[in-house]
Amino acid sequence: MLQASLKKNDIKAKWLIGVFSFVVFAVVASLNKIKLGIKVDFDVHIFAVANAIINSLVAVLLVAALMAVKQRKYLLHKKLMLGALVLSILFLVSYIAHHILAGDTKYGGEGIMKLIYFIILITHIMLAAVILPFILFTTYRAMIAEFPAHKKLAKITWPLWFYVAVTGPIVYLMISPYYH
Repeated sequence: MLQASLKKNDIKAKWLIGVFSFVVFAVVASLNKIKLGIKVDFDVHIFAVANAIINSLVAVLLVAALMAVKQRKYLLHKKLMLGALVLSILFLVSYIAHHILAGDTKYGGEGIMKLIYFIILITHIMLAAVILPFILFTTYRAMIAEFPAHKKLAKITWPLWFYVAVTGPIVYLMISPYYH
C-alpha cells in the first residue's frame, strides 16, 4: 500500500469538500441564467467538443485505474485517478466557459430519439450534480491512507463517475447537430 499524502483532518476536509461542492453546484446551476454578450472570433462550441473529448479521456483513465488497482499497481492507480481528477477540473472550466459564451441549445430530435436523449441527459445531470463530493471524499480517504474507507466509497463513486464520463460525450453527440 501507499503512504499517506495528506495529514488527516476530517473536520477541515468535510468543510472544504462541502463548501467547494456547494460553490461548484451553485455556479453550474446558475449557468442557464448567465450568458455573456461577448462576440468572440471562434466557434464557442469548440468548448463542447473539448468537453466530450475530456469526458472520454476521463472514462478511459477510470477504466485503466480500475484495472491497475485490481492488479495491485497502487502507484499507477493513484496517478491515473489524479489524472482523471485533473481532467475533470479542466472539464468544469471548459463547461462553464461554453455555457457562459454559448448559452443553452435545445434538442431538435423527435420521437424515440428525443425520449432517449432526455433520459440520458436527465440521469447525466442528476449524477453530475451529486458526484463531486463523492469524488473528493473518496480521493481524501486515499490521500490520508484510509484504504478500507477509500475502497468502500470507491465502490459507489467509480460507477457513478464512469456513467457521468461516458454519458457526457453521448449527450454531446446527440445535441451537437443542433448547435448554431
